[in-house]
Order: sequence, then C-alpha cells, then structure tokens
Amino acid sequence: MAAKPEFVRPGFAGPELCALSACDAVELLKKREIQPSDLIEASLTRITQTSPAINAMVTTCADRAREAGKHANTDSLLSGLPIGIKDLTPVAGVRTTFGTKALADFIPDTSDPIVTRLESRGAVVMGKTNTPEMGAGANTFNAVFGMTRNPWDTRMNAGGSSGGAAAGLATGEVWLSQGSDLGGSLRTPASYCGIVGLRPSPGVAGGGPAAQGFDTLPVEGPMARSVEDCALMLDAMSGFDPIWPISVPAPAQSYLSTCRAKAGPIRIAYAPDLGGLAPVTPEISELLSSALTRISSPDLDVIEAVPELSNVEHCFRTLRAFGFWTGARNTPERITKHYKPTLQQNIAEGRALLMDDVAEAMSQRSQLYDTMRIFLGRFDVLACPVNGLSPLPVEVEYPTEVNGEPCKDYLDWLRFAMLATVCGLPALSLPVGFTANGMPIGIQLIGRPRGEGRLLQVAKVMEEALNLGSTPIDPVIRHR
Repeated sequence: MAAKPEFVRPGFAGPELCALSACDAVELLKKREIQPSDLIEASLTRITQTSPAINAMVTTCADRAREAGKHANTDSLLSGLPIGIKDLTPVAGVRTTFGTKALADFIPDTSDPIVTRLESRGAVVMGKTNTPEMGAGANTFNAVFGMTRNPWDTRMNAGGSSGGAAAGLATGEVWLSQGSDLGGSLRTPASYCGIVGLRPSPGVAGGGPAAQGFDTLPVEGPMARSVEDCALMLDAMSGFDPIWPISVPAPAQSYLSTCRAKAGPIRIAYAPDLGGLAPVTPEISELLSSALTRISSPDLDVIEAVPELSNVEHCFRTLRAFGFWTGARNTPERITKHYKPTLQQNIAEGRALLMDDVAEAMSQRSQLYDTMRIFLGRFDVLACPVNGLSPLPVEVEYPTEVNGEPCKDYLDWLRFAMLATVCGLPALSLPVGFTANGMPIGIQLIGRPRGEGRLLQVAKVMEEALNLGSTPIDPVIRHR
C-alpha cells in the first residue's frame, strides 16, 4: 500500500474546531465547553475557505443555522452539531434544486421527514451539498452549480451522487452529512474522498421518495470521517415513523454503543472481483489485498470466498429502470424536459420494460437474497471493491473502460454497488489506503440482513488496525 501522501497535514489549517470528530464535538457541547454558535461559525469559515476549490456545499443557510443554534438542545443526541443535507432532500426555506435547471430557484415550505428528524435530535443544517441531476450519476456535476472536485486532487472527481457531502466532510466543512444511495451514491464518493459512508438496510434511516414510499432500492444514510461518527449519525437518522411505510424501529442498543463494544472473533469473506462480476485494475486489487493482509490477526480471519451471484446486474438494472420511470411519471414535463441525456436514457429504459421483465427481476432478487443470507451465515461481512478503478478527471462523466474491459454505459462501472442494493443489505465504504498518485480508496463491507451494528463494529476494528487517521485536509489544487 502506498504511504500516506505528504499533503495530509498533521495539523489543521482552518478553524481548529473543524478538526474535531463529531463524537468529540458533541461531548464538548454536552459539557457546555463549547456552544453550537462556535461550531456554526467555524463551519461557515471553513466553507468559505474551501468552496472555491471543491464546490461541495453549494447552498448555505447561515441565518437559519445561527437561529437554530440559539435554540439547540445541547442535551439532545447531536446537541447543536452542524451537518450537511444533500440537495435532493428538501429543507424548509432553503433553496433545493435537485441539480436540475427547472428547479434552480425552488424553495420548499416544508422539510423532508429525515431533516425534521435530524433537527429534532439536535442537528443544525448548514446548507445543501452538491449532487448530479436528480442523483443520477457517479460524478457530481449539474447545470445549476457545476462540478464538485475531489479535495485530494482538484483535477479529479469526487464520485457521486453524494459527492458534495463526501468532499465537504474530507475538508472539514461540517462534522456529519446526510447522503443517499441507490447504485453506490454513498459508497463511491466515500471511497474517492477518504471518508466513511454507510448504505443502511431499507427502512432503517427513513424511506424512499414520498411518491415511491415502498421502493426499497433508494435509501438515505450517514456519511462521516470515522466509523464512530458514522454510527452516531445513523443513530440520529434511525427509528420508526409511520410516514415511511417501510420504516423500522431503532435497535434497543444504539449503533454507537454497539460499534464501541468488543467485537470478538471476526470472519471476513474477501471476493476480489465478486466472482467476475466486474473488472478491477491491478492497483485497486493490490490496495485492497494489502489492507486485508495488514488487519489479519488471531481474532480476525480473512478468507477468500464468493457466493454465486448470477443475475445481479440484470436484476438491478431492471428494478432501477422501473423506479426511474415511476419517478418520471410523477414529475411534470416542464421539469423532465431539461434532464441530461443519461437520465433521459434511464427513464426510456424503464418505460420500455415488459411486465415479464419486472416479474423475472423480482424472482431473481429473492433468490439473490437467499444466497447472501446463507453465505453470510458463515461470515460477519463480505469484503469487495467499491469500484474497480480510482477517481478520474472531473471532466469525465464516466469511464469508457475498466482494466481494458469496455463500459457499455455509465452504470457499467458501478456493478460492485448492485449486490447490496438488490439484496437490501447494509454496506459500508471504509478508507483503506492511497493510490500511487495519492488518491484515497475504500473497501466495501457488506453486512448481514439488518446487521448494521455488527457491520459498524467490524469496520471500527479494521479502521483501528489500518490507522489512516481522519483529520480534515486542505484541498490539493493542482494544475488543471
């Protein structure tokens, strides 16, 4: 594994408070050693410092945040901690564009239920993080705000669709961020920006869009700079609410408490390419193998094993297309007519589906779930790549090939994200090292059904063994 890049500074060049972990910041808030206003001003300063380079927090709401900070309950779960909200998620009184021109000036009157929940638990919304148009794509750019750049090298992309959230966390703009994931939208940017992103099981952290409340493919989830912070954010997002038809209760023991508990013996199945599901560059393969070798111990076994995963891609593509067509049917033409070509293609593919296509995909989904349930009965997690290659230049929408294998479209290089989505399994991207040119890379850990707590526990053990740190960085601005 390549050494930690020299540009990761041991000290923090911006406001010192931004270098705190979310857990430490909340502890200081609870002890009244700092005030929410201290963190709000530090966040605003850091956003001003970093925004010209990375374009992550594309809309700020300083006055709203300051007012919320005055009334924050420091005995609540997040105690007045500033967070970011993805620009697909409405926040009352704050410009919410969904990354599309027709909604460039939209200001909602009401917040999404997940925002209401987070604010009720002490979160202070600092603003909206950038996303591709309607969240479609793994490179974060749109016609409203332009491109989000990777803070480790601003010539490169930050991944998507939660790219603004990941880039902002890596530079310390906020302590926690809300993201969403259908085809790796939390996991890809987490990997590319060197932070932690967790796609929870459906219903754990809210639900799908209001008009598609029973859709279990898209989920919301936490993003943070460490596993513990990610667990804290998941606690703030979790719990039953009948407004979401698939919502489930929070566990009796908090995710953070479970994450911090002794893990005991751990068995990890490692599938370097998920049985040939997708190509991987030699550099990524070496990075992941090296990281897993480093963490091996008497209490942690890594065994190369892979379940039978035929039909994953067909199942995912069919159900995703069906969801995109459903969403388009519920959206006025004055909005959809502005969509970018790749998004229009997704919708057209959904419209062209036959009932037999959807029925076959539903049967395949059940078979895949049973396969994974049985397989994970022998292992705590399945480890595999998040993506098969490292970040590309920001101007490249998607790769045309991976390790010599052509990509037929922009979904093709995201095949490693499909398994957890189709099976409704929790999946986490954990930073494990850096490429030769200094770009961070994560490994994907897929947990058991409803196994968020154990997944976080395993990830924390791995994080401690790798000891990569989570200090915010200054954007690395190189010649473009």
